[in-house]
Amino acid sequence: MSLPKCGALYGERYRVIVSTDIGGSDPDDFQSMVHYLLYSDLFDTEGLISSAWGDGRVSDIFTVIDAYEQDYPKLKKHSEYYPTPDYLRSITAQGAIDIAPYKGYAESTPGSQLIIESARKEDDRPLYILAWGLLEDIAQALHDAPDIIEKIRVNYIGGPNKKWGLNAYEYILREFPDLWMIEDNSTYRGWFNGGNMEGDLGNHSFVVEHAKGHGALGEFFATQLGSVIKMGDTPTVSWLFDGNPEDPETDSMGGRFERVWNRPHRSYHRNTTKEDVVEIFEVIEFVFEGPVIDKPMTEIEKQPFFHMVVQNQRFEGFYCGDGQYKVRFMPKSLGEWEYVLESEIPELNGQSGQFVSIPEARENRQDKGQNLKNWWADTLEPEEAEGEHMGAKTVNRYREFYLRDFAARFDRCL
Repeated sequence: MSLPKCGALYGERYRVIVSTDIGGSDPDDFQSMVHYLLYSDLFDTEGLISSAWGDGRVSDIFTVIDAYEQDYPKLKKHSEYYPTPDYLRSITAQGAIDIAPYKGYAESTPGSQLIIESARKEDDRPLYILAWGLLEDIAQALHDAPDIIEKIRVNYIGGPNKKWGLNAYEYILREFPDLWMIEDNSTYRGWFNGGNMEGDLGNHSFVVEHAKGHGALGEFFATQLGSVIKMGDTPTVSWLFDGNPEDPETDSMGGRFERVWNRPHRSYHRNTTKEDVVEIFEVIEFVFEGPVIDKPMTEIEKQPFFHMVVQNQRFEGFYCGDGQYKVRFMPKSLGEWEYVLESEIPELNGQSGQFVSIPEARENRQDKGQNLKNWWADTLEPEEAEGEHMGAKTVNRYREFYLRDFAARFDRCL
């Protein structure tokens, strides 16, 4: 399938901020950052933000920039528009290192301030924010500067990232329904699932033949994830390559998406059972009763009072007043789920439940109760699914082209 000859590969220059959990919860961001820097001559990069929770920091972004610096003399022979390593370091900022409390935002960070400052620049072009990790810094920027909503476009790799950052996600959904947002929960998987994997286009063979031995960036790339391609965040970049990024319903190498007016959400004030059925990627709010805490909310709103443990992963729960303790969860795959609460509060500790997740239904997307103005999500067309991953074929049908082009970029480092 051919694409229109427009986009970054054809001379369009887009303003870009990358918000990444590199080095934190998702190691494939190292691969995606190598890819982005090899293509950075195509973009006006205005920020690289470490949005990781846990161990990720700006130093992880600097690690990739250090490799880029070694290859920079060769890269700039191919294009005068490659940004200098010092410039890239100057626009790298630390974002949130903790997941937002239940209300969805916390405190300003250098990362959230960078978003605000960039969005307020006198430039008629929109600012594309490629969200590879949590939405915490975007939520904080919107909270601190609501006026920037008209200027930004967010392409968000959700799925597991959404699961961990539901408080910021729900805050944006509730308070900023006019935000321009692509919510990519499964389409991104087409980058490394399906498509032409013959010969040197396999997830491992490509790295061995086209990355390893190709400069410092190629060598670094080959050390990641056992020399196997994942790069789950890269479709946010290829979405800008070819086609019209202002219209997510058209084809692009980053996927094709459906317009939605509603995102699934439900709340339970009881322990659930296998009779309770929710959609995949649906936000579930669990409300548990416990003792009233006689302290101002400003003193305790950031403090987790319990954890919901699901598949050996722990999700923070917060006290929300009036004896109510709340936690959010999202199933990122189909099947049966079990949870148990862990807390020093006896009334909460040990409570447990179950539920079942099923495929997302298109009719629920049409409910205009939330009245989202500019929101897109994975297409639910069965013929575009790769297994259970909806929309993945809208990416992987271009696999041969984008990997051949990626290989040519690695060759620039020789």
